[in-house]
Amino acid sequence: MLHLRRSAQDVLLCDLCENVPLQSHCELCHINLCKACVGDHLSDSSKRHKVVPYKHRKSTPNYPKCPDHAEKHCELFCEKCDIPVCSTCVLNKHRGHNLCDILKKLSSKTQSLRKDLKELETRIFPRYKEMGSDIQTEKTELETNYGKLTTAADQQGEIWHREISAIVNQRKSDIAEMKNKHIAALDKNRDEITLRITELRQMIQDLRKILDTNDVSLTSTYKSRNAEFRRLPPKTQVTLPSFSPRKINTEQLNEMFGSRSSLSINIEHGETMKSPEAVSSPVKPLLDEPRLTATINTGYNRLRSVSCLSDEEVWTRGYHELMKLFNPQGKLLTSIQTESGNRPVDIAVTRDRDLVYTDDYNKTVNLVKNKQIQTIITLQGWTPLYVCSTISGHLLITMYSDDGKQAKVVRYSGSTETQTIQFDYQGRPLYSSYGTKYISENMNLDICVADRSARAVVVVNQSGQRRFRYTGHPSSTKQSFNPVGITTDSQGQILTADCYNHRIHILDQDGQFLRYIQNCGLHRPWDLCVDIRDNLFVAERDTAKVKKIQYL
Repeated sequence: MLHLRRSAQDVLLCDLCENVPLQSHCELCHINLCKACVGDHLSDSSKRHKVVPYKHRKSTPNYPKCPDHAEKHCELFCEKCDIPVCSTCVLNKHRGHNLCDILKKLSSKTQSLRKDLKELETRIFPRYKEMGSDIQTEKTELETNYGKLTTAADQQGEIWHREISAIVNQRKSDIAEMKNKHIAALDKNRDEITLRITELRQMIQDLRKILDTNDVSLTSTYKSRNAEFRRLPPKTQVTLPSFSPRKINTEQLNEMFGSRSSLSINIEHGETMKSPEAVSSPVKPLLDEPRLTATINTGYNRLRSVSCLSDEEVWTRGYHELMKLFNPQGKLLTSIQTESGNRPVDIAVTRDRDLVYTDDYNKTVNLVKNKQIQTIITLQGWTPLYVCSTISGHLLITMYSDDGKQAKVVRYSGSTETQTIQFDYQGRPLYSSYGTKYISENMNLDICVADRSARAVVVVNQSGQRRFRYTGHPSSTKQSFNPVGITTDSQGQILTADCYNHRIHILDQDGQFLRYIQNCGLHRPWDLCVDIRDNLFVAERDTAKVKKIQYL
């Protein structure tokens, strides 16, 4: 309620003339009037004023005080200036502006606040908590992973120590052997000289005896051997071995010890969460009975993939090197042959409406732009399988190792690998090591993989942390859950083809089963895609037909 101007005698005065005691109150404009001013106030026919005796006015809430007029309260809201105003403000600088009741504005603002609060509590705050939890999980994994690196360095060090010890021991053994040979050579030389010394002593003794006896017979038979002994015995010359240690080249040692990749810390720009209106509006409920609206005969022997170019064009691929583009009327619009002549494993349409296909024979991912094919990714040690294009324009590719023991999902920005998703926070594989693994990204940036060998749909969040694992609805089936193709729609729902049960499972974005699509004459549904209008295209493997189904 407007603050009531009081005279010195505490008389309530009119808000317009501010001179005469008030008698009435306009409940539309929240202004107090004297008898004379009522007529002037009602002369404004642009509004449906409601003037009542002041004592019959409705009780008023606690209005904010006017910052410019201390004795007034703000009962109106200026739409032009976007601020609360009092009656004096209205008559002065806000004259002629669009005004509304501040309570109506308060109600509108309150609704907006409630929506903001709901979004903060149910979507934004949980996402931040999830991101914080992911970081804590990464920190936990960090200890394990860095521990593995340290262990690997220790193991390499032990190997080096063993090798160095073996080399040192071999060198010492070689030195000992050379020493023994040297000593043996000297001993042999010494023995030869010792023998000669013995002979010389005997000769000296014999010569003295001859001279002492002066025996003519001995003297006449004496033959000199001095010439023989003048030729001294050979002296063993041995060159001592030496050890020339090489200068240690630290860089070479580091290279020989083993290489490690450098630590790369990239701060990516945070994804902007869609507003609740963008996420859930317009809400499209599921039809009680999905409707078949078109059938396309592709002409393949078997059909394996379908990918929407628009709501009027779909790319297909089968057990053939040709990839074909059809409209819903079944008309072949164009076809592209793989560059290698091999059949593609999977196809996808990029954000720029280009075609991407994977080739498992030469381990490449290829982009078709203006009918020109270029190889954008070539793998070593891994084979690319199934591919999808993300909201941000990245490629997500499922692949398995050449030894068939590992499988993973890799994100590429152009030709650059930016993320690998392979293990959960406990280091356990997220995916089975072989088999079909179609992939799709949800609107909340979750990564959804239909792991056929594991008979499960595995969903991780944007950072690669597992969210949930769906293994089928516990209703009776002829055969167990057999997920193949997978796609998502504008409602965040996940659709996966259950091939041998001839139906499609629809899940919400948290993995809760919603319903089946199992009519429309489906037979061996293999792959799925959804266009921008949420029309579902189903590739039937054995009939090689694409069926367009309305389910929302």
